[in-house]
Amino acid sequence: MKHFLKLITLTLFSAALLFSCRSEEMQLVQDDPNQVLGANANVKTLIQNTVTNDGSYDNIIDGASCFDIQLPFTVIANGTEVIITNEDDVDQVEAIFDEFPDDVDTLEINFPITIIHDDYSTTVINSQAELNAAALQCGDENSPDDDIECIDFQYPITANIFNQNNEQVDTVIFNTDEELFDFVDDIDDDLIIVFQFPITVILSDGSTQTINDFEELENVIEEAADDCDEDDDNDPDDDDCEECTVESFEDFLLECDEWMVDRLERDDQDLEDQYVGYAFTFNDDGTVTVDNGSDTFPGTWETAESSEGIIFELDIPALTDFNDAWILHEIEDTDDDVNFDLRLDDDRLRFESDCNDVGDEPDDSDLVAALTTGDWHITYFFDDQDETDDFEDFTFTFNTDGSAIADDGDVTNGIWDTSEGDETDLELSINFGVDSPLDELAEDWDVIEFNENLIRLRDESGDGSEDFLTFEKL
Repeated sequence: MKHFLKLITLTLFSAALLFSCRSEEMQLVQDDPNQVLGANANVKTLIQNTVTNDGSYDNIIDGASCFDIQLPFTVIANGTEVIITNEDDVDQVEAIFDEFPDDVDTLEINFPITIIHDDYSTTVINSQAELNAAALQCGDENSPDDDIECIDFQYPITANIFNQNNEQVDTVIFNTDEELFDFVDDIDDDLIIVFQFPITVILSDGSTQTINDFEELENVIEEAADDCDEDDDNDPDDDDCEECTVESFEDFLLECDEWMVDRLERDDQDLEDQYVGYAFTFNDDGTVTVDNGSDTFPGTWETAESSEGIIFELDIPALTDFNDAWILHEIEDTDDDVNFDLRLDDDRLRFESDCNDVGDEPDDSDLVAALTTGDWHITYFFDDQDETDDFEDFTFTFNTDGSAIADDGDVTNGIWDTSEGDETDLELSINFGVDSPLDELAEDWDVIEFNENLIRLRDESGDGSEDFLTFEKL
């Protein structure tokens, strides 16, 4: 047994209470082998595969499903530091990458890190090159593996262990997958292991099932093994709506009277600017009405289940850019945003709404108050490529009189102003003159998001490409 297993050696009196005597224990084994681990080699393998370390949750960071990174660790995603202290923190990295769909996402890991392999052994990794080499050992994305991720054990689990060599009876309590994995991995042929049934397993849909012997456990694991998408690829977006249902999506869709086009990409062409001011109303009878202020365009919509996800089919005869059987990718319903995102291969359609008074509209006075309090630095600047490093030495100060200072040891004076935007509710105009690299900041930036510590900006260039700028407070 490995040192961490909590083995409690029972007295002969305790052993008698558990089994009466060795002969009765052996009789129990003969009478009901389904209570004994070891009589069924297949169930041992299934248990071990179920408690194997699943390394797929952080694939967006390490690009490998056969190991994960030991917590905590720190990454820099598009210039923003993210400290990963639990599995849910990885979602922050995905949110940063999703924020600007047309930019080039960058990720830096603060090395050294420790990776945990599928058998819970560990390796210290000191560089990205070492991490890439380790990931190659996992094989390609979605390669077949023994790991069973669609069912879990509910702990604690207790087992009684009888050693036939010395007639010793012990009890061990498992509280984690790692403890159970190491125990099953090291089972000696001389041991008789009897689990204290019933035990409980958790299925992929969150429901639980009570198990009464090893034969039943074997059947349940085999049935559940292929019951879910184990998500062993490196695409963080492909499971964003795995919990969505047709009913929940339709309820979400019908809650809002008007939806606006936030993004429309067809055949590598950005078309959303052609539909500014077009309001889509989806009715519960399957009809949709589009109003652009001067004309009204009728159509239909419907949803359906498919192996690829939820299908959202649009048919608006006068607006053919929207007509297709789209796949629902993501729903966002937060205090800051209400939207749903549709995909079809490389094409994309996203609707947004400000219904139900969700969130507050950006306010000029709030932006001014945030901007003119404290000093700022640039944590992300993208203009055809990531050029954030060009501004790493600059500190920016925005004054209430509309003046601004950029200081990298030498002071450059500038100006700023806010106004109502064409694409967003607010624009922030910045100008620090013609000297490089500050000349690249001279734009009327659309304000995408802001709070007292962060301001995210976007500008569409004349060629249709988009630039992105993020200030964070020092």
